[in-house]
Amino acid sequence: MIPFLKPNVVTIDAYEKYISQIDESRIYSNFGPLNTQFEQRIKKEFFGESGSLTTINNATMGLILSINEFKNKAGKYAIMPSFTFSATPLAAIWSGLIPYFVDIDENSWTMDREKLQEALQQLGEQVAVVIPYATFGTCIDITFYNELQEQGIPVVIDAAPSFGSMHNNNQFGHGFNGAMVFSFHATKPFGIGEGGLVYSKNKDAIQNIRAASNFGYMGSRESINLGINAKLSEYHAAIGLATLDVFPEKLNERQGIYQLYLNQIEHFELESKGWRVQHTEGSFPPQFFPILCPKGENNRDIIERLKRHGISAAAYFSPACHQQKQFKEYPNSSLNVTNEISERIISLPLWENMDVDVVKRVIIALRDEGSKLTGPSGIKDDADIPLFV
Repeated sequence: MIPFLKPNVVTIDAYEKYISQIDESRIYSNFGPLNTQFEQRIKKEFFGESGSLTTINNATMGLILSINEFKNKAGKYAIMPSFTFSATPLAAIWSGLIPYFVDIDENSWTMDREKLQEALQQLGEQVAVVIPYATFGTCIDITFYNELQEQGIPVVIDAAPSFGSMHNNNQFGHGFNGAMVFSFHATKPFGIGEGGLVYSKNKDAIQNIRAASNFGYMGSRESINLGINAKLSEYHAAIGLATLDVFPEKLNERQGIYQLYLNQIEHFELESKGWRVQHTEGSFPPQFFPILCPKGENNRDIIERLKRHGISAAAYFSPACHQQKQFKEYPNSSLNVTNEISERIISLPLWENMDVDVVKRVIIALRDEGSKLTGPSGIKDDADIPLFV
């Protein structure tokens, strides 16, 4: 069976030199020297020394602490797409807020800005925070969300899959006045096992989030604000440093496989048969390959049929959040696009060291299942597939 994901955290030979420093320092957590190196390298190599950042033990905690730092204390609603991972609404709930789901754009699958504006107008001062999701790593319009910040509407961007995403030669989020939350979970392209990062141009906000992740301490052993333990360990920082050493190669490999999928979709003219790919902005580190099956078809059926080809696929995000038991009772605007996308979305395998023949098998299976849906189309023999263009 071809697996959907194969996490590829760096092996011990890559991070052993960093781990040995822990044995020498006997510092294992509490913003130790390896964590400091990790943060400094990220700020220099990805953000050009601009803005401020702090590591976190996972992205969900990063969302919770960022929401609590930025939210309008008089508000009660957190506006977000339903087409996101459940960590987004859960973070809002843990922050004492009510998720309010709005629809997504039919092409980018990110939060529809017109629907967002309608919700902002309808809810007014009851809005505590806006939480866009950078769907599958694509770059969303930071200028638009900076303008919301300047209007007094707090914004925390769930950029969990977006570390390494580039827009205009800058790391996505560069110069953002709100909070950007990235995930370093093992399944992410920049995977260190577990961890995350919060970035903002707002230095004071990052200082507060950092203090909140350390029991509310700020320069003393006294809790001066509401805090929790959400620090990144030195062991995870060691893996992070080793990952930085090889991330350009990992990124290039993933982008190459993603492009291979795009080439074959064009080669077999799948879009003319109703299949759809995401319209993305900038470059990004793909975690998997998302695609919409033709209208009228159900993603679950096709995923089951792919299993007969020995291929494991998934459906991120199906069900969408508003369709899940935990979130069904929360308010929402019309979600017509979300409902359709969540019924059609299929997530295809993509992982580092993915053999070209494996990619070919996935493409042929997708083609064959598409042929069953659309009928004969005169597509070329398997031998004619161009593997790399």
